[in-house]
Amino acid sequence: MLDQSEYVEQAYLFQLLRERIVEQVPLQELLEQVQAELLATTRLPLAVDYLLTELKHSGVMSPAMKRLSHYFTPFQTFVIVEAESERGKFDMRVALHVLEMEAKYRSESPAPQGTFLYQFETLSRNALGYDRGLRAIAADPIYDPPWREWIEEVHKQVGFVDLADMLFLRSEEYLRLAEAEGISIADKPPPLFGAKEGRIARANRRKDPFYLFSALQRHLSYPQVPRPVPPDPAKELLPQMMRRMERMESRIKLLEEEARGGIDISKFYGPPPPHAGG
Repeated sequence: MLDQSEYVEQAYLFQLLRERIVEQVPLQELLEQVQAELLATTRLPLAVDYLLTELKHSGVMSPAMKRLSHYFTPFQTFVIVEAESERGKFDMRVALHVLEMEAKYRSESPAPQGTFLYQFETLSRNALGYDRGLRAIAADPIYDPPWREWIEEVHKQVGFVDLADMLFLRSEEYLRLAEAEGISIADKPPPLFGAKEGRIARANRRKDPFYLFSALQRHLSYPQVPRPVPPDPAKELLPQMMRRMERMESRIKLLEEEARGGIDISKFYGPPPPHAGG
């Protein structure tokens, strides 16, 4: 885990890139612009300089992020890899927003529970694939060995077992109910989630997993995953009206010329084509 100031600057970097990328400026130019705005006492300016070098040589920055694994987490790298993929299904603006919100959460008081649920929901909402995604999540330094073992179990069972069930079975609430029913809990693995998470997971079994994520965010203030913003039709309204006005003006001019005695069509003639062999 990095120092808090590193995550604060990471969140600021991803925010600046997300806000300015809509101006259709190349990512390389954006990184050059924001590099001077970053806090020089952190290691992020050096990391950005390395990313710039990779961008200039290969046109992508994910290979540099992989080599900077001591600074960027595997999940951060995975998100950028998917955004730079030739398939083009994952928008870079959404990827930057995802990384921005995650870095903000890490700069406060991050818990492995909130981090995992945020990362898992990111995979689900954006259809990024559970295989490589969960492997990247498991390699995050915020997780200790018991967490990594459980994430590997999720990796094997996702799609076959409800996430709410898997979460509930590793919660303090499950152990409490089992003990109340006289079931021995001596051989049960230690809980990874608290009683509140367990009760919320139990209430959302056999439901859409997004209901589970939403309930955990409402009651436990876990970070929310950014959603793709649909295009605003109002932005295209003015250019469409301008084009229609231009067509109307052209028609009015033709009608005026016709009323004055006819339309001079010679102005619509183009130059004669060159003769063959001339």
